[in-house]
Amino acid sequence: MSNNQAYVLNVEGAVSNDGAFLIGTRSQEEGHAAGEIGLIGGTVEASGGSDDTLKATVRREIREETTVEVADEMAYVESHQFHTDDGTPVVNVVFLCRYESGTAVAAEPDELASVQWLSADEIASHPDVPPWTHRSVERAERRRLELGW
Repeated sequence: MSNNQAYVLNVEGAVSNDGAFLIGTRSQEEGHAAGEIGLIGGTVEASGGSDDTLKATVRREIREETTVEVADEMAYVESHQFHTDDGTPVVNVVFLCRYESGTAVAAEPDELASVQWLSADEIASHPDVPPWTHRSVERAERRRLELGW
């Protein structure tokens, strides 16, 4: 891998609804982090035309993967970098989103095995939630409280 290799850009939504966050278990067929529990999101695609590409991608990924619609207003939570299981460098951007409508289901079984609503405390104490998801949800919860959402 070259030091000049470009990063893949990924976005995730910490979808909040009545004090709970939408969490998904990744499908065993996913190429990266199969079976892990995390926030809903995906890779930013070169689609062109959007003035707010990151937020549009978060909204689209949440809708496609869970059928949930989120409100237009979103708040930045954090960004961090990681490497996928095959070594691809990724920058991940997390946004706090407010639930608007829909019933959360794993609508893309090749991507998500299941979805559930859990409070920040339940996520923090869940033995199968990886540390990076704990951190993102903790920061999203602080941001949610700051905003009064």
